[in-house]
Amino acid sequence: MKFRDYYKVMGVDQTASADEIKKAYRVLARKFHPDVSKEQNAEDKFKELGEAYEVLKDPEKREEYDNLRKYGYHDGGDFQPPPGWSGGGFRDTGFGTSGGGDFSDFFEAMFGRAGPGSGGGFREMRTRGRDLHYRLGVDLEEAFAGGTRNIHLQAARGGQRSLNVKVPAGVTEGQNIRLRGQGEPGLGGGPAGDLYLEIEINPHRHYRLDGKNVHLEVPVAPWEAGLGAEITVPTLGGSVKLKIPAGARGGQKMRLKGKGLPGPGPGDQIVELKVVMPPVRGEKDEELLRKMAETMNFDPRAELNG
Repeated sequence: MKFRDYYKVMGVDQTASADEIKKAYRVLARKFHPDVSKEQNAEDKFKELGEAYEVLKDPEKREEYDNLRKYGYHDGGDFQPPPGWSGGGFRDTGFGTSGGGDFSDFFEAMFGRAGPGSGGGFREMRTRGRDLHYRLGVDLEEAFAGGTRNIHLQAARGGQRSLNVKVPAGVTEGQNIRLRGQGEPGLGGGPAGDLYLEIEINPHRHYRLDGKNVHLEVPVAPWEAGLGAEITVPTLGGSVKLKIPAGARGGQKMRLKGKGLPGPGPGDQIVELKVVMPPVRGEKDEELLRKMAETMNFDPRAELNG
């Protein structure tokens, strides 16, 4: 029979507190749980961990074990009870009891064979599974209108799983969609964690998003800006009419209230005017520009010369 160093199994010092031991168990139980672990020999390591925790979490068992360690036993070395030893297992079952169930010969020699319902900590502790976090890229039109997406996630033990996810209308950059119970499975019959999908809104070739407000640069002709006009402007919800005031300038911003992302406190669409010169095609266009230069008293660099 081999001596087992339970402190080494738990990765803690002999002076570790009960909280430190419990914390170490939680971390290692997640690492080696057969339902989620990809480690080699995960099931054997998980059982060994549970046995160590069963001893070290119990003050009486731990004290008895610590007294035994004082005799200089080392991990993996041959174990023989010291002379006159009266540890719990030796009193109850006699030295040399063969192992059974989830516990080793060494454990049963010390503490006796565990009966129904008295199993190790790994069977007693119900631990909630970890939450999972993924990023979900959506187009701006999808963020505006909402919809259902089928996503594929890498499962904990290999392979993929598919989920249908409802994307609510009006989702914004960085918003989380929570799917209850779709995270990692729990340990010891504990509940599964949750899945959080963080929304990333994909760049758009025309629109720029700022919170719930949508920005759009709209080209206008010089005469539309100078004389005023009513133009058609696209929005995520369809085209609308926008009245350009006479004397409008390039860079001037106009607001279409409620035409941004929907929801409580809907956003607006901010239209920024961009004055665009038409192409000059032929002598007639050139002559028209010469007449404008001659008749209009306009210095585009007046502010620089002031």
